[in-house]
Amino acid sequence: MAGFVARTLIFSSSAPDMNEQRAAYSKMCRAFNPSRPAGLAVTDFELADVPVRSYRPESLSPNTVADCVLYLHGGGWVVGDLDSHDFICTDLALDLGCVVIAVDYRLAPEHPFPAAFEDCVAVWHGIQAQADWLRIDPSKVAVAGDSAGATLAAALCLALRDARQRQPSGQVLIYPALGGAADLPSRSECADAPLLSSVDIDCYLALYATKPEHMQSPYAWPLLAQDFSQLAPAFIAVAQFDPLRDDGVVYEQKLRDAGVATSFYPGKGLVHGCLRAKGQAQEADELYRWLVGAFSLAGC
Repeated sequence: MAGFVARTLIFSSSAPDMNEQRAAYSKMCRAFNPSRPAGLAVTDFELADVPVRSYRPESLSPNTVADCVLYLHGGGWVVGDLDSHDFICTDLALDLGCVVIAVDYRLAPEHPFPAAFEDCVAVWHGIQAQADWLRIDPSKVAVAGDSAGATLAAALCLALRDARQRQPSGQVLIYPALGGAADLPSRSECADAPLLSSVDIDCYLALYATKPEHMQSPYAWPLLAQDFSQLAPAFIAVAQFDPLRDDGVVYEQKLRDAGVATSFYPGKGLVHGCLRAKGQAQEADELYRWLVGAFSLAGC
């Protein structure tokens, strides 16, 4: 894991220009992304006017109505795209034998909250409306995301519940940012954690939530919700060395107290962003095994 951290930091950029930061992040992602294996039909298109990428295992017959994972990438709401998390979407599609649809939602600071949230909600409804064309079962669509993507996944579940619409078959939240209080223990215990510090979190939040009312919305920060009941079964994985660790700890407790079925992974030895260490660190491999199991429980 230390080797993964050191290699990742080689690509870090302190440039004030957002385009330069995005270029550095994309370069890092390309350095870690393995070649895409055979056996997968990958298609880029638009769904509800939002760019998406579909991964469908070729082992599925053309007429098979498949389960689906809606995947929302991390990157602090400011970096990341369809290529940055291609590796995890590829692996999940092949290992689960299901369709994975990744979302290229709009990024801050050009498009602050609620743009990314609205894009994810729009794609969810697009999947439901176009399920026949996509050859997926609309009742077996799980939502997942890492970091900022996990924020969006949790917010999507809240919005659907509030609108009295169908919940995903499951929600998988990987080291989520959920709007936890600044005095949570992990904020100080892991203030200088590798790959994500408490200062980094403050910077991302300032770019994403640009108006005072944004800081009050549970669709921006799911921990602000007043009601946590009637939400999709949740798998929440945190990282031991991550200032966001306790966001996931607190959220899992609130869901469980509200009667939502939950599964929790404490992420011993993990750092924020460690999914990219899959195949390089045994701790990341163990996290991935738990993810596959969580999706299986969600019907995927």
